Amino acid sequence: MAQKNQNPVVIIEGVGFWDSLYEEMKECLSKKIPAEKIFILPINVFDWVGFPPDPERSTNRVMKVLDNTLKDIQKRYPEEPINIVAHSGGGTIAMIYLLGIPYLGDAYNNSAKINKLLTLGTPYHSLETYGKLKSDFIFKHLDKTFFEKFPVISFTSNSWEGKLGDSLSNIASYYFYQSVSGKGELFGDGIVTVESCTLDGAENVILEGIEHLPTPMTPWYGAKIGVDQWMDYLD
Repeated sequence: MAQKNQNPVVIIEGVGFWDSLYEEMKECLSKKIPAEKIFILPINVFDWVGFPPDPERSTNRVMKVLDNTLKDIQKRYPEEPINIVAHSGGGTIAMIYLLGIPYLGDAYNNSAKINKLLTLGTPYHSLETYGKLKSDFIFKHLDKTFFEKFPVISFTSNSWEGKLGDSLSNIASYYFYQSVSGKGELFGDGIVTVESCTLDGAENVILEGIEHLPTPMTPWYGAKIGVDQWMDYLD
């Protein structure tokens, strides 16, 4: 496949996940983008949990790593705008970072040029405790001028219906959806709902047959079947 997009890409992991789980995504993207221009945030489980445990500040810890990574990319490629690809809760962290408004005391004046933000299964509307902290903050400060500066494309999937009395996957989806959206009988990617990922002001795209979790041999957002559906939006 010919390489079309030459802009650098930084990948932000979903909450609780770590960099090595996204090597498949990087490999798939490298079919169009030089591998040396694809950066996965160097984070691990301790960045999410904290030591001693302090999970409510996980956003702050990951924003610091993101800021350092963007600065490094900018030094390497000073003339090229950067694409951000963020999975799950990593998408709301990216939004908070780009808002540039203090979150639990931390804010960053990002100097790198951002081309666009692509989010994969990011629940912008969430009732889950830590997700709601971020959702409430984002909608308190978000306005239409944000999207003029930072175009956002929100990808989700309707591969699983939450439904009790059905298969184990449908039942599990029901309870995951209920924790995020307050209702279980919805469609989503098995963890978050289409409804929760729909963001006014963004371009909202539903992918086919894609699941949320980055597990081996699973058709998730970072597997070839997923990347092939959203990669061209980086052009």
